[in-house]
Amino acid sequence: MTYRRVTEADVGVLETICPGRTYFGEEIHDDFSHDEMVEYGKYAPEVVVEVLNTAEVSAIMKYAYQNDLPVTPRGSGTGLCGGAVPIHGGIILSLAKMNRILEIDEENTTVTTEPGVLLMDLAKAVADRDLLYPPDPGEKSATIGGNVMTNAGGMRAVKYGVTRDYVRGMEVVLPNGEVIEVGGKVAKNSSGYSLKDLFIGSEGTLGIITRLTLKLIPLPKRTVSLLIPFNDLEACIDAVPKIIMAKVVPTAIEFMEKEVIEAAEKYLGKHFPDKSANAYLLLTFDGNSAAEVESQMDQAAQICLDDGAVDVFISDTEERQESVWSARGAFLEAIKSSTPSMDECDVVVPRNQVARFVKYVKDLERIHQIRIRSFGHAGDGNLHVYVCKDDLSDAEWKRRLEPVMQAMYDKAGELGGQVSGEHGIGHAKTEFLRKSVGRIQLDLMKRIKLAFDPKNILNPGKVCW
Repeated sequence: MTYRRVTEADVGVLETICPGRTYFGEEIHDDFSHDEMVEYGKYAPEVVVEVLNTAEVSAIMKYAYQNDLPVTPRGSGTGLCGGAVPIHGGIILSLAKMNRILEIDEENTTVTTEPGVLLMDLAKAVADRDLLYPPDPGEKSATIGGNVMTNAGGMRAVKYGVTRDYVRGMEVVLPNGEVIEVGGKVAKNSSGYSLKDLFIGSEGTLGIITRLTLKLIPLPKRTVSLLIPFNDLEACIDAVPKIIMAKVVPTAIEFMEKEVIEAAEKYLGKHFPDKSANAYLLLTFDGNSAAEVESQMDQAAQICLDDGAVDVFISDTEERQESVWSARGAFLEAIKSSTPSMDECDVVVPRNQVARFVKYVKDLERIHQIRIRSFGHAGDGNLHVYVCKDDLSDAEWKRRLEPVMQAMYDKAGELGGQVSGEHGIGHAKTEFLRKSVGRIQLDLMKRIKLAFDPKNILNPGKVCW
């Protein structure tokens, strides 16, 4: 597809749609050219428009569709695979100012929101009504629209599932500017193909969400975390399937290593409760009574102690919880601050294969003499692995990085896993996706894309293109 360059006449039209919120040339902030992974390149948009409502989104898409102008929808820009960067230039359509919570419906336990609402603001608003939005991605300043577009998971996925499980309905602007509504407040729906589920995880390639209706649950009355040190990483991770098989259901099961904890301590300037061991499990339990929570907590603790845990630390106060979870939330930024450049791998493997994958990564680190740091969601098999450049030359970095990244994706496939658990594909991981899903699935994805967007103007170059 050949795209037309944006002209001053185009900018004039866009300015009439979004007066005072259209930016051109030197008015465009550099942040719009990249996401959190600057390593994947900078791609400058030709024009940025900040929309306030569905009508503006529709008008922009109609104009762009008629004039062959590529459009990249964007929220907070906190992605990690280049999903919201304009690799073909054109228009960035910023949804960040569409940030109103429209309704909290306590009778139907739903919340209706615009896509630019930040996850942390949504969580607080519903918690004030004793309700919980369960998906809990690590980046709390991400927009809810971006979470839906990547089907974000997060730390509570082991008990509560991922974003897809909480999307009831949405209003969507299609690439040609038409507006549709899919789903609603209903708890069940077997009415034809689920277009709603096609949009979820599509990374803004099929349509632009302008309103969301999300499922909520009652806020649990009691939450406790366990920090469990192990001297052996393999024993640490091997304890996880045993916890699940015992029918203990933690809200979250995270694994982390001593090196990552030390990096977070340095980054935050705070002390972690314990760093005497090589590896840790961090488990959280929630429920409506102390007895319910403590019963499951005690059972999980005993399983871990029987499996080689050194000790069990209980975080049952807000201060103790904050000291542990603030460190966990800072892992990514801590690793980034420790190296001039890095690449990331967001694979997901079956839960009983996590230990094998982590051991394989350790072998790659030793064989290729390159620093690799990892942590992740042991409860659902989603690992976050970061390969660090450190003081390597650009040429040597590239020489060592490429075989390491390919080896990790190959190993994930061998173990029955997938390319991405929650960060998405963007433009940075398209080659790995192609090799992973094969020709037939990739062809089906492309046909779906063209059915929604025959001109391929909406977020082109992402996911399967």
